Amino acid sequence: MNAQQLKNTILQEAIEGRLVPQDPNDEPASVLLARIRQEKERLVKEGKLKKKDLEVKPISEDEIPFEIPDSWEWVRLKDIINGTGAGKSPNCEKRPKSGNEWGVITTTAIQYCSFLPNENKVLPSKFVVNELQIVKDKDLLITRAGPKNRTGIVCVVDKPCDKLILSDKTVRIDYFRGYCNPFFLMYALNNPTIHDSIMSATVGMAESQVNISQSSIQNIVIPLPPLAEQHRIVTKIEVFLPKVEEYGKAQDALNKLNAELPDRLKKSILQEAIEGRLVPQDPNDEPASILLAKIRKEKDQLVKEGKLKKKGLIEIPISEDEIPFEIPDSWEWVRLGSVCDYIHRGKSPKYGEKKKLPILAQKCNQWEHIYTDRCLFAQEETIDRYTEEQFLRKGDIVINSTGGGTVGRTGYVDDYVFKEYKRFVVDSHVTIVRGNKEVLGKYIYYFLISPLIQFGLEDRCSGSTNQIELGTTTICNYLFPLPPIAEQYRIVKKLEQLFGEIDKLKK
Repeated sequence: MNAQQLKNTILQEAIEGRLVPQDPNDEPASVLLARIRQEKERLVKEGKLKKKDLEVKPISEDEIPFEIPDSWEWVRLKDIINGTGAGKSPNCEKRPKSGNEWGVITTTAIQYCSFLPNENKVLPSKFVVNELQIVKDKDLLITRAGPKNRTGIVCVVDKPCDKLILSDKTVRIDYFRGYCNPFFLMYALNNPTIHDSIMSATVGMAESQVNISQSSIQNIVIPLPPLAEQHRIVTKIEVFLPKVEEYGKAQDALNKLNAELPDRLKKSILQEAIEGRLVPQDPNDEPASILLAKIRKEKDQLVKEGKLKKKGLIEIPISEDEIPFEIPDSWEWVRLGSVCDYIHRGKSPKYGEKKKLPILAQKCNQWEHIYTDRCLFAQEETIDRYTEEQFLRKGDIVINSTGGGTVGRTGYVDDYVFKEYKRFVVDSHVTIVRGNKEVLGKYIYYFLISPLIQFGLEDRCSGSTNQIELGTTTICNYLFPLPPIAEQYRIVKKLEQLFGEIDKLKK
């Protein structure tokens, strides 16, 4: 049970007469109702109420939602109040009033069992204030119009409210002071059962704008306890509610922790993986140094064949100060570029109508999934300008490389990407990282989404806040902990097993 459900349960117990015990010495609600009736008759004689205000509309059995104690009475709200009244909403400056200015409250001033006096707009200096529209201490207020989730909300004015008037969307329920506890009425009207009956009387074509008439408000049916019991109920509720609020805060903190836990677990596991602590090392594995030698030999051959420039063999030395943590003896620290065949941004495309060559943009590359249905398409005349290495391949990694909030977002190109189209290119805001065949692309992907790379990534970018750039040189120079190829496979297999279990936690 969450905090709101607990609060609703308490309010339900309260208005059903089960929150506090009945006292046989209490003046029953029938007598209280008769006294209110006498007061209304007096006001009719004085011309302050009309005779129709004395009319009592019978309450049918269908309108009674639950049983109440014998000392209580079911009443219509109009039977125990002096009337209702709304205010005005002239054109105002959209700022709260200050000093001696007058303000009109907005509907947001009326929250669930809470009044917020600073939610107001300053009235024009020439506006003539009507005494009947002034908000006063212990007024009982209800929102009568607005979005569905903001209509029918009730509060008591329990904070200083100097020089404020009602708006046309807020209504004062003018109860007989001394005969009813306004806080009991507030809790009763905000109770889900009663609130539902209020909302059933609203009209409007859309949930974004409904309203309820003052007549409908007055005809709401509520349970009325003896006045002494009303006071006891309010006292008990006010003991419980702070505890419910504390429970709600604790629950929110727990919910936040639970929501964050899967991602935190994944980050922790990724860090374990790239530090060589996720799976055991196998002394029979061919060490990473031999793997590096193979890659180097292959690149030497490509230089001889003219397929790779000599500068592709240049490696920037790694200093001791750069190494962030220790790795197993069978691993090697290298720069990412030295174990990749291709790290390049896409080109700025020209778009066309024909759906032949989809172009992967930043919006397509989301965490854990690449959405090919969001792709635009290359102008047909430009397709031949793309070289074979610019087309995406299975096992490629794509990195969003510009813009605050999206830079560094990384995706892995798997079979599902090619389900509808067999060829893709990327635009100039996305970088392709393609590992050498001696290195597992999925391991490179997990490295690139690990905390080592993602934490503080924007600080390592160049450019201004919204135009930051993750350069290909920066990516090439990443320090990369390279395991033996057999261990790369074991790491990836273990990661996918653990991540699958963690994803079940989310569901």
